[in-house]
Amino acid sequence: MDNIAEGFERASRLEFINFLGIAKGSCGEVKSQMYRALDQGFVAQNEFNELYAEYERLSAGIASFMNYLNKSNIKGQKFRNRQP
Repeated sequence: MDNIAEGFERASRLEFINFLGIAKGSCGEVKSQMYRALDQGFVAQNEFNELYAEYERLSAGIASFMNYLNKSNIKGQKFRNRQP
């Protein structure tokens, strides 16, 4: 959430997309840590499955948002008035 907020505050579509990529990478890190927690017995299989599915949905949502922004002509406040 913090990476998404920081990217949004940069007021640039491309920087926002970059920070969304960082947030998506963080989802991957959490999924990796969840495997460790499962292997060490800190979470039960059913808890793992539920949480893993949530992070899969979150990651897919971030990817969809990135794709949308990549196809968008929106420049963001920082570059809104610049000419090509």
